Amino acid sequence: MTTPFRPHPLMRGAHAQTALPALFRPSPFVDWRLDHLETQDGDVITVGHFGPEDGPVLALLHGLGGCLESTYLCATARRMAARGWHCVGVQQRGAGPTPNRLARSYNHGASDDIAWILQQLAARHPKVTRAAVGWSLGGNVLLKTLGEMGARAPVDAAVAVSVPFRLAPCVEHLQTGTARVYQAYLLKNLKAAVRRKHGPVPLPAGADIEKALAAKCFRDFDNAYTAPCNDYADANDYYARASCGQYLAGVTIPTRIIHALDDPMMVPSIVPEPDTLPANIELDLHERGGHVGFVSRNNSGLPQMWLEHIIGDWLEARLGAPEAAQAAELESA
Repeated sequence: MTTPFRPHPLMRGAHAQTALPALFRPSPFVDWRLDHLETQDGDVITVGHFGPEDGPVLALLHGLGGCLESTYLCATARRMAARGWHCVGVQQRGAGPTPNRLARSYNHGASDDIAWILQQLAARHPKVTRAAVGWSLGGNVLLKTLGEMGARAPVDAAVAVSVPFRLAPCVEHLQTGTARVYQAYLLKNLKAAVRRKHGPVPLPAGADIEKALAAKCFRDFDNAYTAPCNDYADANDYYARASCGQYLAGVTIPTRIIHALDDPMMVPSIVPEPDTLPANIELDLHERGGHVGFVSRNNSGLPQMWLEHIIGDWLEARLGAPEAAQAAELESA
């Protein structure tokens, strides 16, 4: 069952839905309590904690070029913490302003990192409900993780937003028309991260930093950098193995996928048919909404971030509201 989304009448187009919140919405301040997790291979992944320590746990996974300061992630953390959730922002390996130690970096297929982080959270918070939310790349790698882990997944529910179910068609699309603007913006951020990281961190065999920094499209960048740094044969191998669509049949927990058919970074043909998905996956498909946009209007006519409301509503409908939120509601009644 889907929940109606009605775009703000002044922001009906895909580009307005996508670009305006990303470029002009101030990022809400979140006073993250940082925790630097030492990985088994000698690297470090930073997570930030925010909200009630004893609340149910919600892991938040950013998209490509994102970090703990990403607007959508911070806004969701603030809203969910106010509802009584203990939010854990995951700054994936190599994301953020400080380079990681190894050549390896986060990518659409790095599900071993996400599985390890979710297991760490389960070990630290064994007696509470746990859930996860991922946007774009974060949603893709979350769904891949859940599909690979199946019944072993240490979370009780999940939400994924604007995911590239099949990467290769999206990469091809980003080389056409106005989609090239998004590709250029994302590549600029990725190249800045590469410059920060090398040479303090040596490149593996096969990686070519000059070609990566000169790349005009994702395929060239991924062939020169992403693939050799992350044990893929080449960009095609990366896209084939990392795309989340092929892993959805293995997802066993209640999961909602929110997606817009007008997403300007993707093509509608990548979206799986609902009847091919397991019964525990709800495909919430909308004609409009853009990429990680979904801006509606409130009763006063002002823009309202529909996603941030619906994520909390859906999770609590499946898992129950935190006790602190229930107590606050009773007191205000």
